[in-house]
Amino acid sequence: MKTKFILHGGFNSEKVNEDNSDFYKEILKDAPENSKVLLIPFAKDADRIPLATKKVSSEFIKNKWQKEITIEIATESDFINQIKLADVLYFHGGVSLKLLETLKKYPELKNLITGKIIAGESAGANVWCKYFYSPRAGQVFEGLGILPIKIIPHYKKEYTGKLNGVGQDLEELLLPEYTYKVLFK
Repeated sequence: MKTKFILHGGFNSEKVNEDNSDFYKEILKDAPENSKVLLIPFAKDADRIPLATKKVSSEFIKNKWQKEITIEIATESDFINQIKLADVLYFHGGVSLKLLETLKKYPELKNLITGKIIAGESAGANVWCKYFYSPRAGQVFEGLGILPIKIIPHYKKEYTGKLNGVGQDLEELLLPEYTYKVLFK
């Protein structure tokens, strides 16, 4: 079974009323009945986690149709077991390097996510790609390389060409805020 990745360009806190229902519906579209959704906030600062998980949980509940789902928040101490039991893994945005550093602690991650639905917004999208440009940091970084692409989340015209120096043979994915792309691996 292929792994489904839904990469999202990120959110803007100034656009609180932006409708993002299609993104959440896409995440759950192929999920089995009684799915377990694991929210992974490792890119966030600790003080931002409660609000972020509350917001994302409400979006999942609003867009689940008649599917029954359970939502759990990941912890670093139980992460491997939580992944094994989850159908959907949702990687929050935040600081890409913080998330990347945490995920590198789990060398078996690539095998554990096989066949699952992986949703990532901003930093949560960056980490899966070979290269990414971080608008916040203003530079290019290397991700886990699970997806052979290079990406710019929060894309604006001013970021054009920021990935020209890396991965000449890779597809470039430019994702403005509130847009997403589905990929299978």
